Amino acid sequence: MTTRKGLWRGLTTVLLLITAAYFLLPLYWLALATAKSRSDLYGTPGLLPAEFRLWDNLVALSEYDGGIFWRWMLNSVLYTGGGAAACAGICALAGYALAVYEFRGKNQVFTTIIASVLVPNTVLALPIFQLERKLHLVDTYWGMLLPLLVLPFGVYLAQVYTASALPAELLEAGRVDGAGEFRLFLKVGLRLILPGVLLVFLYAFISIWNNFFLPLILLYDERLYPLTLGLHSWNESGLTEPQLQHLVVVGSFVSMLPLVILFLTLRDYWKSGITAGGPKF
Repeated sequence: MTTRKGLWRGLTTVLLLITAAYFLLPLYWLALATAKSRSDLYGTPGLLPAEFRLWDNLVALSEYDGGIFWRWMLNSVLYTGGGAAACAGICALAGYALAVYEFRGKNQVFTTIIASVLVPNTVLALPIFQLERKLHLVDTYWGMLLPLLVLPFGVYLAQVYTASALPAELLEAGRVDGAGEFRLFLKVGLRLILPGVLLVFLYAFISIWNNFFLPLILLYDERLYPLTLGLHSWNESGLTEPQLQHLVVVGSFVSMLPLVILFLTLRDYWKSGITAGGPKF
């Protein structure tokens, strides 16, 4: 029995190492490629380091086309930070209401939210474009932000976490003391479900930061591009301007850093949010 357990443990470890290598190898290649010169990028083995030229590459990235890359970075921060914060707040309110209150049609509303999670974003792209065209919001900051304010999966996460982490007796005690419903949410509910709200924020941040199709159909002005669309436009122009192929690699590495920083900063919150919001056995 001990030998069998040791065998299974060894196989599990090998499988985890292979899985980790599968996900980390592209990041390792990207980090090395970012620090290489353009000639070394194509003239040296991809998984071996070469002359360290990271600073020169960052300078070239910043100087190209008047520093348009950092304009795209600022746009991505605006779309993602503002959209994720507003989305987390709306999802927290909606999930709290679905978990705490009883009202007619509650089950139907929750079922509709769950069903909308299964709808691909590409299916919604054309209706969103037509609606924003009629509202004259195409190719504007508001046109990009408004579709990002509601995340059905975020509402589901907030509802599950609130139902698990917020005792009904605590809310009743607050009502007896004369607290209003909105004050209960801010002073009691939000403090207890904050890890779940931050988990929704992190999920929304990652989804919006990596969003490509929505800005592709809504934005025409290059100055309004997020990083995903801006790097895509450089990649398409790389056939005629080889310099851009190298800048796409460097820009991809830089664009990944905010996600890594946010993920590490909120690691305690998202870990507690996942575990506390799950079922108890």
